[in-house]
Amino acid sequence: MRQEKMIGGRTCYIYGGEALGKDCDFDILIQAVDGHESEQLDAEVALIREGAGDKPFLLAAFLISDWNEELSPWEAPPVFGKEGFGAGAERTLQFILGELLPELLCMKPEEITKERISAEGKRICLGGYSLAGLFALWAASRTEVFRGIAAVSPSVWFPGWEQYSKEHAILAERVYLSLGDKEEKTRNPVMAKVGDAIRQQYAALREQTTCEACVLEWNPGNHFMDAEKRTAKGFVWVLK
Repeated sequence: MRQEKMIGGRTCYIYGGEALGKDCDFDILIQAVDGHESEQLDAEVALIREGAGDKPFLLAAFLISDWNEELSPWEAPPVFGKEGFGAGAERTLQFILGELLPELLCMKPEEITKERISAEGKRICLGGYSLAGLFALWAASRTEVFRGIAAVSPSVWFPGWEQYSKEHAILAERVYLSLGDKEEKTRNPVMAKVGDAIRQQYAALREQTTCEACVLEWNPGNHFMDAEKRTAKGFVWVLK
């Protein structure tokens, strides 16, 4: 059942909310979505439930109004078109830690720690597609709260990301990476780096002691194919 509610001034879509307030173990999946992706959430959640079997979970998706601003870790010039990138990722992360998770877990923001959440029998997993996938990786370099990351077709071509990822470890225990096998075959010179960048990201994760398990999965097609199916696959892997 899908619930729509306002949290911290943002529209949020919650699936599995009937588990909230009950004394039971379940994982919480967090996902940033745009308007188009919000329309695909029903199908995505159905696929996650099919793949996860009896594994209980709650998915909380929140609506992003300015994709390039709210999910970018730092400012960068336009890569396609005329719209550049802002530096709003920190504010978005603080919304998750300071408003969304406290609402879902009935905790104060200062109580949102990896140890406390584990003691409650829960795991927090953050995922997303495209720039939201990059945001998930970046967020996991900033806090240990996220036990699992599903970075699906992440924008690891983002200017400055390669150097950042070399200097900052991903703190999550399980990390799923994926890419379409045609995504690096683009005429855009910046975005064409995505294949080498995700291979480097995967290699770095395999060397990190903080990461217990990671995978890089290649999907058929370009960046715009089957986003909800690919995202569901990522979350299912993290759940298992």
